[in-house]
Amino acid sequence: MQTIPIETFLDTLHTYDLVIDARSPREYEESHIPGARNFYALNDEEHRIVGTLYKQVSPFEARVQGASYVCVNASNHIKALYPAFTPNSKIAIYCARGGMRSSSLSTIFSSIGYRIDRIHGGYKQYRRYVVDYLDSLPSIRFITLSGHTGCGKSELLEHLDNVLDLEKMANHYGSVFGDVGGLQPSQKEFQNRIVHGYRALDPRRRAFVESESKRIGRLTLSAAIHDQMMQGFRVEITAPLEQRVSRIIRMYDRMDGAFFSERMERISPYISREDKTAALCAFDNGDLEHVAEILLVQYYDKVYKRSHTPDLTLHNDDPAQTAATLAELQRELEKHP
Repeated sequence: MQTIPIETFLDTLHTYDLVIDARSPREYEESHIPGARNFYALNDEEHRIVGTLYKQVSPFEARVQGASYVCVNASNHIKALYPAFTPNSKIAIYCARGGMRSSSLSTIFSSIGYRIDRIHGGYKQYRRYVVDYLDSLPSIRFITLSGHTGCGKSELLEHLDNVLDLEKMANHYGSVFGDVGGLQPSQKEFQNRIVHGYRALDPRRRAFVESESKRIGRLTLSAAIHDQMMQGFRVEITAPLEQRVSRIIRMYDRMDGAFFSERMERISPYISREDKTAALCAFDNGDLEHVAEILLVQYYDKVYKRSHTPDLTLHNDDPAQTAATLAELQRELEKHP
């Protein structure tokens, strides 16, 4: 078992077979190092009890109770560790401040033969790194994809190289219906994902990103990230209406009636009463193609405004060809920094 600084851990993150978050499930769910798994030393209730004992009785009583909890939890975690991970596996572990919780689990796991790297300062030190990184963001030269809803920008990102996919990180499509895929992460978790996304980029090359507003659902982009995005080489993506309709149906096929009705109320100021009624009726009748067409033509296309004149416009009627054209553009721009 050894203790390593956060910078060393992050520089070698790709070499670890397992990263363990030893904090409670609630702490983990609020935010964690991307890719880490929650092997808690204390569950939420145990964490509360130990904290209460520490403050109201004595640190010794808290450690005695905590140790008994840790032993039981560690025995369960060992069953998950082996045989999935062998003594040759490279494992890192952290807790809130690099203290008792990660130390306790590390001692137990290392005593049976696992090689454990404890992260100095724990998650608190990691968050300090994230905040500092965002304050001094590295300069990335973006190719920024813009265009109307349903033109396939997110789909194109999946087939390109050196990509920062902010909507995927935010679990949101960037529209009033955008959280159909479930809950968004916390702002801290979003920041963590952004930092890891930036670190994965090759700064010597052009990187692709989809144009976003400063807010993606309830999450906020920093001014520095938004400025870099807006200063990129701007490519406007267009597509035939029938293809856009098909994409919208695929993207939003998980909507139930209550979700759809509530979101239609939100956009009432931006869509005519007739179009709103028609969309609601079409949804009730299962005519999702008509719903998508109404929303695209009568809502999305009307509220979408160009913030800048594009440097290039590509018609995305053949996504494979469009992706190939963008990849060639990336190579050409890299020849002339």
